[in-house]
Amino acid sequence: MPMVDKNDVLEALRGCKDPELDQDIVSIGLIYGIDVKDNESVYVKLTMTSPMCPVTSLILADAQLRLEAISGVKKVDVELVWDPLWSPEMMDEELKYRL
Repeated sequence: MPMVDKNDVLEALRGCKDPELDQDIVSIGLIYGIDVKDNESVYVKLTMTSPMCPVTSLILADAQLRLEAISGVKKVDVELVWDPLWSPEMMDEELKYRL
């Protein structure tokens, strides 16, 4: 049985893009927490750039599908949270520089 870890989760989520910013949700800083239990159950806490984000459901569905596609993953739970509110300071340094 393949071992699933946080890096596998991050790699999968890097494929999930915010269509408005055309950047991946990891670089934007939308991932607030990752927990992998028993190498097969994945829990991710994430947020959006705004509570009024019109593509929230698309991003959540894409993240869910990408996580379910990781070899060895049997259960995925993606939780949308608003605390703390996202701010541009949460972006990775390279993305801050490019934008």
